[in-house]
Amino acid sequence: MTEPSKLPHRGVPEHQPAAGGIAARARAAAGPQYLNGLNPEQRDAVVTLDGPVLVLAGAGTGKTRVLTTRIAHILSQGRARPHEILSVTFTNKAAREMKLRLGQMLGQAVEGMPWLGTFHSIGGRILRFHAELVQLKSNFTVLDVDDQVRLLKQLLQAESIDDKRWPARMLAGLIDGWKNRGLTPGQVPAGEAAMFGNGKGGKLYASYQERLKILNAADFGDLLLENIRLFREHPDVLRQYQNRFKFILVDEYQDTNVAQYLWLRLLSQAPSRPGVPLSAIIPGATDPAVIPERIDPAVIPGHAEGVNPESRAGEDSSPDSGSALSAQPGMTTAAAPASPLKNICCVGDDDQSIYGWRGAEVDNILRFDHDFPGAKVIRLERNYRSTGHILAAASHLIAHNEGRLGKTLRTEDVDGEKVTVTGSWDSEEEARAIGEEIEELQRSGENLNEVAILVRASFQMREFEDRFVTLGLPYRVIGGPRFYERAEIRDALAYLRVINSPADDLAFERIVNVPKRGLGDATVQMLHDHARKRRIPLFEAARAVVETDELKPKARGSLRDLILHFDRWRAQREVTAHTELAEIVLDESGYTEMWQKDRSADAAGRLDNLKELVRSMEEFENLQGFLEHISLVMDRDGGAEDEAVSLMTLHSAKGLEFDNVFLPGWEEGLFPSQRTLDEQGRAGLEEERRLAHVGLTRARRRAKLYFATNRRIHGTWTTTIPSRFLDELPTTNVEITESKGGSGWGGSGGYGPSRFDNVESFGSSYTTPGWQRAQANRNRGQSGRGQARGGFEESQSPFSGSRSDAFSGGFSRNKRGPMVIEGELVAKSTGTVSEFSLDDRVFHQKFGYGNVVKIDGNKLTIAFEKAGEKKVVDSFVERA
Repeated sequence: MTEPSKLPHRGVPEHQPAAGGIAARARAAAGPQYLNGLNPEQRDAVVTLDGPVLVLAGAGTGKTRVLTTRIAHILSQGRARPHEILSVTFTNKAAREMKLRLGQMLGQAVEGMPWLGTFHSIGGRILRFHAELVQLKSNFTVLDVDDQVRLLKQLLQAESIDDKRWPARMLAGLIDGWKNRGLTPGQVPAGEAAMFGNGKGGKLYASYQERLKILNAADFGDLLLENIRLFREHPDVLRQYQNRFKFILVDEYQDTNVAQYLWLRLLSQAPSRPGVPLSAIIPGATDPAVIPERIDPAVIPGHAEGVNPESRAGEDSSPDSGSALSAQPGMTTAAAPASPLKNICCVGDDDQSIYGWRGAEVDNILRFDHDFPGAKVIRLERNYRSTGHILAAASHLIAHNEGRLGKTLRTEDVDGEKVTVTGSWDSEEEARAIGEEIEELQRSGENLNEVAILVRASFQMREFEDRFVTLGLPYRVIGGPRFYERAEIRDALAYLRVINSPADDLAFERIVNVPKRGLGDATVQMLHDHARKRRIPLFEAARAVVETDELKPKARGSLRDLILHFDRWRAQREVTAHTELAEIVLDESGYTEMWQKDRSADAAGRLDNLKELVRSMEEFENLQGFLEHISLVMDRDGGAEDEAVSLMTLHSAKGLEFDNVFLPGWEEGLFPSQRTLDEQGRAGLEEERRLAHVGLTRARRRAKLYFATNRRIHGTWTTTIPSRFLDELPTTNVEITESKGGSGWGGSGGYGPSRFDNVESFGSSYTTPGWQRAQANRNRGQSGRGQARGGFEESQSPFSGSRSDAFSGGFSRNKRGPMVIEGELVAKSTGTVSEFSLDDRVFHQKFGYGNVVKIDGNKLTIAFEKAGEKKVVDSFVERA
């Protein structure tokens, strides 16, 4: 019987609170406070909890807020407990930021979220719970890169493979790439496996994995690869985690690689039900066991329809043996009923996928609706960061990409200043112009912390660093060390410092065994002991020790050769330009060769930096002047600046934002990068365009683009043309400005006037700094030599390989007579007098007791009772 209170009342119309009325406003006030302030699209992304959701979040649209608010909504609605939510980020910084925001929303509830972290941290956590199932123990060690390389060197030696021709670091890079693609040793394509070690790459990979198991160790790539193997081979474990995670959230989905994608796809399936064979569910599984509670066989996208998941939608495809997606035993193309998918929400931006060079697959986000049928796509297009002109320029530029899902950023803010494009004669003028503009911004009250320079290649930074030091403008390098702080630059400078000052012990100690010469810690300690006792520099201590028998013959020979090298370089300094001397030193020391043989990913960049170092020396009169400049640069390491300009690469800038952004180097070959175009074709061009889009959208108020007609890249002047990306910008949102760094831009032919055009004499009123230096040289030449030699000599051209001393400071090398060295350089005694006498009985830690039979300064020839006659330095013996 129906309760009276539940009986329908005829004639009473249904009532809904009027929009904006008291009831509606009261109900809204009673709702969750965390939803306040969300725009309609953000709110939709937060409250849509059922089924797969893709949130296309453009730059500055509040994606982190959406992610954290969505988690808060799930918990507040009681849809899941904290430990039932899997939330994956790419960096520890992003994970910490999410926990902080959630803590502010939910209080202590965030502490109960053990599955909020990076892919690898969560993968490692799962692996420790089930380590025995993948032949590990729960206390397994995660190897760092150095340990990984050391282990691979052992394997190369065991296979009798020359590690100079086939470096261990190169193999480590290959293995890491295979693991990022989800490939076990048995799945690596034969062609790729044969690329290393005369066809032994695959065998070495398998041996490496076996060795890791013996050592109870895993490398970084194993944290996901072994997870995937665990889930494939043990469906009960996979089902455990499928049941555990009621909601999955993924940040920066456009940056996932194949292994991360496979891991997510396995976890995002609903728990299976009886009747479906394992091989139809878990890719790679051959066990005929039946999995309960499972309908859908399509774990890997595309296989149910016969489509390669790495191809774009609508393209013809064929099986691709290059990744784990396409080499799965047991996979069939038979259609099957679709299974209910997990409540998975992926947040990302296909227009900001810029990490293809490290394995990221933009197709993962482009094919989301194919991988998760029925997925809801929500576009966040309202930008809260940039002004209208900047957003319009960025949107118009990225619209030229074909491989994108499509969205248009908009703002309700003012249009602001237009994006400016400025051309300059050369890269030096570009640096001057940007320095001038930054100083103007500073004078107008702008905070230097809100100024950033984003470069395409790290070598561009040096000119800005030097310019800022000249201007006294504080700066910081983000995402890496400053130019002169890089290890290879410090090593090169250490060689030059020892040439300039043999008493520079810190510099000598840094490079005495770089590259490796067999001079270990024991040798260095011996030099230190002798230097302290005699109160002489390390270099002189080394000169003394090589004339004795203290060191083993091989180490003694290496140290003697190094001393002879330095003696010769020091003599060459008198007759050789300092730039040429630097090249000789780097070559003869073996330092350049060391990096040429290094096959690591950053070796090429280090060689480029060494070339840039040599080029930077041309602006100085001599080696002494250059090293004084470096000491000024390094002195800026002092205290932390309250305000500083940020200098970084475009890749390092992702996720950051500034009021004022300067984007130099928009030239063909540099941006877009010619190397990327050559290696990846159209896909590479589209990634470069996404990188340009990222650069523009870092700016809140001002975005300033620059390009140069001439750029010196690693010592070679190159005439460039403006980047194609400039012509892809909308004219209504862009303003052309004149360079403030010197000659400006314009003139016929589209390349602007040369600084040498229309020059009649040195009395010209031309005012560029380069011209003023030339005129000053002329005046110094007249006063110093009594005759005018003109502003430039052949060797003084700023485009020549080196500049004469006269060009950079009026110093004439001819004032010094050339130093003629005849015969062989022979190490001499330090000139000190020993405190020992003939026939003194002495004791030596290594050789034991003996008698002094000969004295040469501080060197003693001693007849030892057991070791025979040896020559030693007197500071290493004591009276018996």
